[in-house]
This record gives sequence, structure tokens and C-alpha cells, in this order.
Amino acid sequence: MTDIKIIFFDIDGTLISLDKDSISEKTKIALNALKDKGIHICIATGRAPVQIPVFEGVDFDSFLSFNGSLCFNEKEEIFSNPLTNEDVLHFIENAKAMDKPLAMAGKKSYVADYFDDALSMYFGFSNHKPDFIDDLISFAQKTKIYQLNMSIRKEEYDRALLGTRGAKIAAWWDRAVDIIPKDGGKGLGVRKILEYYKIKKEEALAFGDGNNDLQMFEEVNGIAMANGSDDLKNISYDICKSVDCDGIFYYLKDKNII
Repeated sequence: MTDIKIIFFDIDGTLISLDKDSISEKTKIALNALKDKGIHICIATGRAPVQIPVFEGVDFDSFLSFNGSLCFNEKEEIFSNPLTNEDVLHFIENAKAMDKPLAMAGKKSYVADYFDDALSMYFGFSNHKPDFIDDLISFAQKTKIYQLNMSIRKEEYDRALLGTRGAKIAAWWDRAVDIIPKDGGKGLGVRKILEYYKIKKEEALAFGDGNNDLQMFEEVNGIAMANGSDDLKNISYDICKSVDCDGIFYYLKDKNII
């Protein structure tokens, strides 16, 4: 394996279990050991910036949020790729026609018209709930929208996308989804971050567990968690132990990366 200069980490199901809100002590040790070796560590998540947890004692170098639609570090914005206003308005119409709640996220704000059980559980994973507002249209017209969320299953995807031209669904759960720009995804975000830091893809690794990590694994060598989806495992460079068994720590140790 080429000397590694950067590693991308999904959050839910990768750094932390879906039923937990913090990383294990071994994962924290692994992340800090990477930092000590000068290896850049980057969050790569579908979450909004306001939903990204702060792990005490760990300082990430950069952040890929909204499944790659907004990438940044503490100094500056690296890449920005919001949804078009036209598509957002279509989703508002489609959600109403389907009798579904809709959540939408800007860079610093997250709003929704209401919740059903599935969307409530979806946001429960991040322990962050949007603000409830009555007028999504007004919010969308004055805010760059990077991501939408709907509580739909696979058979409802086409109806939710009706009339839209530049959007697609990125799903890591079977009861609710992230909606992002069609040309977006974690793969694009990874490319933008590698370009920014002038790092070759051969010098990068990624850890993930869900289907929204597929494009990221197509860009760099991806390590799938044992608890990950079969689709992701099928294209992964390697597989490590599950998140509950400190898979990241033991993989990095076994491969002498830390």
C-alpha cells in the first residue's frame, strides 16, 4: 500500500454505531495516532455541518458534508454545490402530493415542515432536529439548499424525483433518504479535497458502511465495515471488523498505518 497521506471517515455506522453518539476510546486513539504521523483526517458524511459531532480530544483537518456538496476546513470553503432552486420547489410540491414531510438544509440551518416516525428516527441518529417552519418555499428562495430529506422507500424514489432535472437520491437507510445534486456525491467531494491538498488518490483511504459511500470507494481505496452493506463490500478494497468491534483501530494497526 502506498504511503497514506489522507483518510476519509464516514460517521454513522463507521466512526460511531447508529445507537451511539460518540466514538470509542480505541477509535479516538487511532485518529490521534494518524494525526501524530502527519496523516490528514477528514470527515465524509451525509450530515449537515450543524449535525457533525465534536469528538472531544480529536481535531479533524477537513469536512466533507452533505454527501460532498459542501466541503470545508477551518480556514475556508473548499467546494460548494447546492441544489437548484427549481428542483427544490419541485420537491416541495412532490412531498405535499405524497403526503410526506420534507426537511431542507442550508449551510448553517436545517428546517422541516413536520415529522413522521421515519424522519424523526432519521434525525435521531444525529441527535439534531431541524427547526419546524410553515413556509418552506420562502426559506428555499432566500437560502442555498444543499440537501433535502424525505421519509421514502425505494419504490417511491421515482415519484419523489418527478419533474426534477439536477437531483438524485443518496440513501444509507431504507426508510428515509438524502437528496443531493445529480452531479454530486461523496466521490466528487473526495476529488475536490484531494485537489485542494494536492494529494494523489493512491495516497488516500476511506472507511464507510453505507451505499452513500459507493462513489467515495470508486475514487480511493475503500475499507468497508463488517456491518456495512453488501453493495459496498462488493467494491471495497478491503473489509475491516465492525464499528462495534473497533474495526478502524484494528485495521490501521494490522496494516502498520499507525
